[in-house]
Amino acid sequence: MFTGIIQGQGRLLEKRPSGGGMLFVIEADFDLPDPQEGESIACNGVCLTAKEIKGRRFAVDVSPESLTRTNLGDKATGSFLNLERALRLSDRLGGHLVSGHVDGVARVLARQPEGDFVRFLFSIPPGCGRYLIEKGSITIDGISLTVNGCDASTFSVAIIPHTLEITSLGALSQGAEVNIEVDLIGKYVEKLLSVPKDAGGGAGSGINPAFLAENGFLK
Repeated sequence: MFTGIIQGQGRLLEKRPSGGGMLFVIEADFDLPDPQEGESIACNGVCLTAKEIKGRRFAVDVSPESLTRTNLGDKATGSFLNLERALRLSDRLGGHLVSGHVDGVARVLARQPEGDFVRFLFSIPPGCGRYLIEKGSITIDGISLTVNGCDASTFSVAIIPHTLEITSLGALSQGAEVNIEVDLIGKYVEKLLSVPKDAGGGAGSGINPAFLAENGFLK
């Protein structure tokens, strides 16, 4: 589990086929204290298992599934990836709960400077639109961000100078593709509301859209 608060960037030093997927060798621009073989590190928002950790360098195996559903397969040697080590229970939750399981790839439709800030407009990947709400949370290339606005096919975010400086968003241009993970809580709520009352032989919670409307949660 992660928070979407990026710790730094990693340079992709090596990329080669391995076991039907790819093996990446990455060098972080920050120290990795107390490294643990097999720990999880989010690379551009994709939860991967670190191995062969030596100083700031580590290797990860990228599965065919991850290559298909994320932008990692398109990254060339020398590219930079946003990095975050896994959340510890004692850490501050500065962003939001992020699983590192990418839901789709979005495309930058527009980049508009606004003083020291930048506003991005993105396409919405298929199947993700119902999870996006204004002022809700979204993860873009591993970065926890707030949705400024959204409609049926697009959403926008405003990026502060600090985030532009320490993440890959500063170099992002129109047409680029980014990994998207929608709010995990929204998916669980949808699943719970869609389960029939008698599913699994139980009585069910009785919570459904009609119940929420009757009690003032929905209009």
